[in-house]
Amino acid sequence: MPNIINSQRRAFLIAGTTGFAIAAASLGGCGHEDKEGEVTANEDLMREHGVIRRSLLIYSEAARRARSSPASIPLADLLDTAKLFRVFAEDYHERGLEEAHIFPVVRKLKGPASRLPDILLAQHQRGREITDYVQAVAVRNSIAPGEAERFAATLEAFVAMYEPHTAWEDTVVFPAWKEALGAKNYGAQGDQFEELEHKMFGHDGFEDARNKIAKIEVAFGLNDIATVTAPAPPQSA
Repeated sequence: MPNIINSQRRAFLIAGTTGFAIAAASLGGCGHEDKEGEVTANEDLMREHGVIRRSLLIYSEAARRARSSPASIPLADLLDTAKLFRVFAEDYHERGLEEAHIFPVVRKLKGPASRLPDILLAQHQRGREITDYVQAVAVRNSIAPGEAERFAATLEAFVAMYEPHTAWEDTVVFPAWKEALGAKNYGAQGDQFEELEHKMFGHDGFEDARNKIAKIEVAFGLNDIATVTAPAPPQSA
């Protein structure tokens, strides 16, 4: 299993991590934890996006291997990634939280944020179609040579869609939703989100999802973040 991660994967991870940090800093100015040690609604949403972004890294690596060596893809672990994305990202995070509680509020606002829910919903729906396709391919024993390029391109398109998708939600949609609710309603919504999570998973769904993606990362050789540390820049003349 190769230890060297190519420049495209390195750039994606660095950009995704940087964007996540910027978004977190931006939302930090919108308020603070309602009670000491309590996770606010936006913080919960954004750490769920962290699991989504780590799933995208798996897909990026699978796409790279599909082009270079399809047989090196651990299909069982790729299938687990798609299943995790279906349950945690699509069924819970998208349908249960964003589409049911966040998008309806943001649609009613004045300004550019109000047009985003319809676009994001269309991307959710396309993502579900791609998840169906990934599961159909990953359940097989191998990827046919004639399927490899189309599979790689589909995974790359999925990543290219969800990378800006989550960034716009973090920096535009979620802050607009929080401001529209007001402090009291925002706190109540956070409590409702926690209830929904425990109702669907019976426990802390985020912790479970994070543990699952961490195990999958081992199978793909993506479990050591030190391997994507950028080299020192060239010295100027």
